[in-house]
Amino acid sequence: MTTTIAVAGKGGTGKTTIAGLLVRRLTMRDEGPVLAIDADPASNLNDVLGLPLERTVGDIREDTATKARSNQLEAGIAKHDLFDYEITASIVESEGVDLLAMGRPEGAGCYCAANNMLRTIVDRLAGSYRWVVIDNEAGLEHLSRRTTRDVDVLFIVSDPTIRGLTTAGRVLQVVSELKTKVGAHFLIVNRAHEGALTPQLEQAIADFGLNLLAVLPDDPAIAQLDAVGTALVELPGESPAGSALDKAIDTVLAQ
Repeated sequence: MTTTIAVAGKGGTGKTTIAGLLVRRLTMRDEGPVLAIDADPASNLNDVLGLPLERTVGDIREDTATKARSNQLEAGIAKHDLFDYEITASIVESEGVDLLAMGRPEGAGCYCAANNMLRTIVDRLAGSYRWVVIDNEAGLEHLSRRTTRDVDVLFIVSDPTIRGLTTAGRVLQVVSELKTKVGAHFLIVNRAHEGALTPQLEQAIADFGLNLLAVLPDDPAIAQLDAVGTALVELPGESPAGSALDKAIDTVLAQ
């Protein structure tokens, strides 16, 4: 059975870092292969995971469209079939985890086709994996366009600020308004000073109806890896933030 986990949140909160640590934990559990989907146009989940990235779905779509316009497609092969083949070939395979990056689609501001592609790709590939982890683009647009759908677990990432929690609350509101199929949702507050929240932040979490799962401390070990461009798979086991997130993930998956 496939479990689909999506990670959402405001830009700058460490959303992709959390997605990478989540993938890291799932591979450590050794319960089946993980498909990591980088749905953020910035496409840097591969750096967090320490994986190469040569082509994105956006690249493939543009290449296929260009060939079709110039009649360069191989005879006898439908455009859809070629596109499907190229996407499968672009998956970066590694021990325990495969990576597919959406990239930036057909020019600035146009994401309709990309959203349809993401939904189709997830529907087609998910059955081959025990876990699917989707690192969504920052903000709320992916939710309003229904990119995030049929999700078993939604992790909403915030920093320890009222602005961050306001965005997290809005994520939850949009999910409810659009009746997005989410099995469970949890809030992760990242980079909290000494792993603690102020009374004002605790009140905001309660007011927005957010289900607080974990408060991760500001972790120098993660900052150091980011500073030198080292993948988070190298994060030491005694990392405070990594350990706290591992415990939280295990708690959720045990439910």
